[in-house]
Amino acid sequence: MTWITVAIVTAAVMGVVAILDSHLLTRRLPSLWTFILPVGTMHLVLGLIILALYPFPEQVGTTPLLVAFATGFIRSAAMLLMLNTMRSQEVSRIVPVVHTFPIFVAVLAVPLLGEALGYLQWLAILITVAGAVLISVQPGREGGGARLHRSFAALLGCSVLIGIANTGTKYALDYISFWNMYSINAFCFGIVFLLLSARPRTLRDIRDTQKKGLAFGLLFLNECIALVGIILSFWAMQQGPVSLVSTIFGIRPAFVFIFALALSQVFPAVLEERLTRGIIIVKVISIGLIIGGVSLLTVSQ
Repeated sequence: MTWITVAIVTAAVMGVVAILDSHLLTRRLPSLWTFILPVGTMHLVLGLIILALYPFPEQVGTTPLLVAFATGFIRSAAMLLMLNTMRSQEVSRIVPVVHTFPIFVAVLAVPLLGEALGYLQWLAILITVAGAVLISVQPGREGGGARLHRSFAALLGCSVLIGIANTGTKYALDYISFWNMYSINAFCFGIVFLLLSARPRTLRDIRDTQKKGLAFGLLFLNECIALVGIILSFWAMQQGPVSLVSTIFGIRPAFVFIFALALSQVFPAVLEERLTRGIIIVKVISIGLIIGGVSLLTVSQ
């Protein structure tokens, strides 16, 4: 498969992960900490196993490793911001805003990777940001007009962090394998998630979780799917230009919307999604703008 095909598959796989993340955080688990404790433990163990199977190259320098670890911690912070917002907001509203990160990758590519942005690229940036703002606007109460949801700033910050992480990841992947990159990110996820969640209260919440077997079975399945998506994403970034690969990752909101729309019709209790006709129209327009923006960014390279 080419890196373009892998990037598209990654977007679809991570769309499934976003849906399951939202379901677990809003329906199955009592707190964010009961989610990230087992997730952090699982990725830490998997990261150490993969590092044992695929050790770092002997000739790798200190700088690439430092950059790789820095991107791992930055990505961990971004994931925490997104997961925390998922507890109170709809997944089909969150993911499109977070996936404006290709524009930040493009901007960072100018000074760090020697790329240049023409007028088409800047037009793509404006279109993508407009779509992100629109999808975060909610109707005001009692005819009070539309308002930008308070989570928009946090989600945009998450997007910036992912943009920085992807740019640094591309640099590091010139010196280490995508297996190495996963093991480093898994280690960073594990350390950050465990430091924040490993406390007696979290263990009590896990013990008291209703339908524990189903909840943590779904969580284990979700993280296995996420493992595939993360490794594929690093492979794609290693093989192709990071600005283009990140842009293709930006189609993930379309998959999330399709999955959420299908689930709302077949299993309405799975997600907390308000999908009235008006909301669907707004989201379709918003996602269309975002996909149009990142597509324009791709063809203008």
